[in-house]
Amino acid sequence: MLNAYAQSAGPSVQTAPSPMISLMPIILIFIIFYFLLIRPQKKTQEDHKKMVEGLKKNDEVITSGGIHGTIVNVKESSVVLRVDDNVKIEVQKVAVATLKKSHQA
Repeated sequence: MLNAYAQSAGPSVQTAPSPMISLMPIILIFIIFYFLLIRPQKKTQEDHKKMVEGLKKNDEVITSGGIHGTIVNVKESSVVLRVDDNVKIEVQKVAVATLKKSHQA
């Protein structure tokens, strides 16, 4: 048995997809990254900045290195922490990771 297939003699016209349709997956990925990664990270940074600006004497804090202490003195870019009786250390304000308790003075 012999099979014969017919081909059209006319020119084949193929249209290129729109550049906007080609960029849609990349745009969609960027939007997903923005809402899942970038936006929450910016909010976390803003919250940390507000917390650092609001540090005051007698606040109990934990540094990013895991040191627990009570603020004894607040300076322009650092704080002095009391970590034990007669033991004080000075750390940068940005090293304060969390605020355990805020004592109203």
